[in-house]
Amino acid sequence: MIGDIVTVTVDRPMGSYHPEYKDMYYPINYGYIEGIIAPDGEEQDAYILGVDEPVEKYTGKIIAIVQRADDVEEKWVVCPQDISFSEEEIMEKIRFQEQYFQSEIIM
Repeated sequence: MIGDIVTVTVDRPMGSYHPEYKDMYYPINYGYIEGIIAPDGEEQDAYILGVDEPVEKYTGKIIAIVQRADDVEEKWVVCPQDISFSEEEIMEKIRFQEQYFQSEIIM
């Protein structure tokens, strides 16, 4: 799936806070891919990198998978087709949420 083009529906736009954990601030857009069911039974979650404004939907390429050793979920990392990020850059941008898990980035 890395390299695939997907559309992410953003339910937590850049600059918003988590609906349940009010102290979790989203410095990037975050959402889900409609119609793809993740291991947790919900639609597949995705981080969007390389987009510097809040968006409602975004179509881009999958550049990485974030696997969690201590959770059933995995997160996809989506960005514009003409941009790339290193593993270190990805982890820096998603640390706001992944700091609570044992995460590994697959590229």
